[in-house]
Amino acid sequence: MEFLAAKGDYIRYFKRPLLLVLVCVIVLVCTDQDYYSLLGVSKEASSREIRQAFKKLALKLHPDKNQNDPNAHENFLKINRAYEVLKDEDLRKKYDKYGEKGLEDQQQGGRYESWHFYRYDFGIYDDDPEIITLDRGEFDAAVNSGELWFVNFYSPRCSHCHDLAPTWREFAKELDGVIRIGAVNCGDNRMLCRIKGINSYPSLYIFKTGMQPVKYFGDRSKESLKNFAMQYVTSTVTELWAGNFVNAIETSFASGVGWLITFCAERGDCLSYQTRLKLAGMLFLNSLDAREIYQEVMQHLPDFEIISAASLEDRLAHHRWLLFFQFGEGDKSNVQEFKKLKFLLKDEHIQVGKFDCLSSPTICNKLYVYQPCLAVFKGKGTGDYEIHHGKKILYDIVAFAKESVNSHVITLGPQNFPDKDKEPWLVDFFAPWCPPCRALLPELRKASKHLYGQLKFGTLDCTVHEGLCNMHNIRAYPTTVVFNQSDVHEYEGHHSAEQILEFIEDLRNPSVVSLTPETFAELVQRRKREEIWMVDFYAPWCGPCQALMPEWKKMARMLNGLISVGSVDCQKYYSFCHQENVRGYPEIRLFPQKSNTAHQYYSYNGWHRDAYSLRGWALGYLPQVSVDLTPQSFTEKVLNGKDHWVIDFYAPWCGPCQNFAPEFEMLARAVKGKVKAGKVDCQAYGQTCQTADIRAYPTVKFYPYQGTKKSPLGEYIDSRNAKGIADLLNEKLEAMENKGKRKKSRNKDEL
Repeated sequence: MEFLAAKGDYIRYFKRPLLLVLVCVIVLVCTDQDYYSLLGVSKEASSREIRQAFKKLALKLHPDKNQNDPNAHENFLKINRAYEVLKDEDLRKKYDKYGEKGLEDQQQGGRYESWHFYRYDFGIYDDDPEIITLDRGEFDAAVNSGELWFVNFYSPRCSHCHDLAPTWREFAKELDGVIRIGAVNCGDNRMLCRIKGINSYPSLYIFKTGMQPVKYFGDRSKESLKNFAMQYVTSTVTELWAGNFVNAIETSFASGVGWLITFCAERGDCLSYQTRLKLAGMLFLNSLDAREIYQEVMQHLPDFEIISAASLEDRLAHHRWLLFFQFGEGDKSNVQEFKKLKFLLKDEHIQVGKFDCLSSPTICNKLYVYQPCLAVFKGKGTGDYEIHHGKKILYDIVAFAKESVNSHVITLGPQNFPDKDKEPWLVDFFAPWCPPCRALLPELRKASKHLYGQLKFGTLDCTVHEGLCNMHNIRAYPTTVVFNQSDVHEYEGHHSAEQILEFIEDLRNPSVVSLTPETFAELVQRRKREEIWMVDFYAPWCGPCQALMPEWKKMARMLNGLISVGSVDCQKYYSFCHQENVRGYPEIRLFPQKSNTAHQYYSYNGWHRDAYSLRGWALGYLPQVSVDLTPQSFTEKVLNGKDHWVIDFYAPWCGPCQNFAPEFEMLARAVKGKVKAGKVDCQAYGQTCQTADIRAYPTVKFYPYQGTKKSPLGEYIDSRNAKGIADLLNEKLEAMENKGKRKKSRNKDEL
């Protein structure tokens, strides 16, 4: 029997006879769909659909409503666990990829709320069609789409939020179409609300492209909210009269702009100014109210240009285009709404058109278009384009078009798939129905802008190109892979541009050595006497291992030149890890400078696995470079000596001092040979610190030697970063050296 340590995040498993192992595998496969089936949703379900399904089940199965059922608690825990996983992008991806095995470190689902909470507080606006509930992955695309948004940031536990809800619903119905009305549940989206600076509920903000968000501070009546929002509807209502009528209309017609005119007598029945302003807002920002007039006007606006097969290549080679691919008449829903795209995309110089695939199936087949969709072409012909896989909603299409034309992600297929190209490629294997896949696409676009000219980006739809995905052994979505000629590297990080960029940087300049049993023996066990190694024993399916990976690489870069860092894949080298007595994943070991025992190591048992905590722990095993000073040695060596010194004044009980200690050791090594580094314990030597005017811990001071005895006050350094302090000290030394040269030069001139 083999036991994986039960502490913290560690994983348990038991080695059983073959029959039991087979049974376990079968159960894992069979339960792989359990979370979706438990909630009664498909794998394509959106966050809103998952919330709605869970709420319906929660009201039905909650133990408060089933007090005579002894299994009620256990049954509710199951659906609660399913909801906690599927509502979270990262956990959902792990579940889709590894099943429950990838979630064994996660403790969600063990607690739940009362029936009353799910009935009255849970997902307040999920059932309101006029209010768009925005999650973390949708928010930026929505508010940067060019449309005007009024967003309610709320908490389900906030009584004022519940008091506002009926008014917010009525307000949303009245302005539906004039502006977008949104809601963000800060209980489910804490990180998003924290980033946006939300510290009270409800917080109401206007978002408009090109201006800072504006917070609403007025009373929460429908009229006050409406008056505030209408200030930001920038469309204007022009008063026409005999003197300007002909000129205004002719000027507009010349520029391709039509008119909606209401004729009324001076004292007769006429549309109110605000009603006309709403109409103008609907016509140029969104839709609704005065609905019949609006729909009639929209019907008279010109439809998109139909691009012919003969002119397609030429048109796409010289302009940016957003093209709707249709098969015959196409879908009539939202057609009127989409006519606003010309206006919303004009600043990006994107033209909007339609192409009928029935007129030329060959062209659509070449572009891998087999059903109605839309795509952005970036002005370089049919080879540089991206198909839209998001919602067919105006704001989502606008956000996609703006992101896509300014990024460098293209749609791939068998004809243009990278095949041992000289240039490296990042390929995202995805399925359009997969929510984590859709969340990743905008992040890929952001990353592609930073790596233009260094790395090509492409996406491959595995529902269309199943054979190609099978050829590359793609078993879960999204799977993101970097192809660098014969080398293949799979990305396992979070869905963010920053993590992708860090992953690429690590590929270009690897900070972690991937160890095999042979290289482990050669590099670690037979290491040089003064060499130190840190090794992470991990399994790819292990959740804590995946969370550690980016931090491990970051730590390795921070320790570059001081400690060698490696990793061992225990799924690939299971026998070796078993032989090394690895009891759980991740297992972090430090192999110190060589003693008599080559196999001596220290295991990391700290709670935090971030780069800084791991680095601090590792630096504790390096020989100390800085010098511990006493009052006597401070006076003799620092104040009266002929060396430059940098001093860390600290107290042993001080938390920030303990955190800074490894940073100071890094500094000591960085300036070794130029500046000596010392530490003064202000708890033991209070008089020395008082003489140096130390008022807080830690305090860093520089004592440069300039030919005379140094002042005990020194030069205060306002930084706690080793590299920053080292750069500052080097600048000061260079300035002193240049000053000395100028002085010597003046003396020579005088002679």
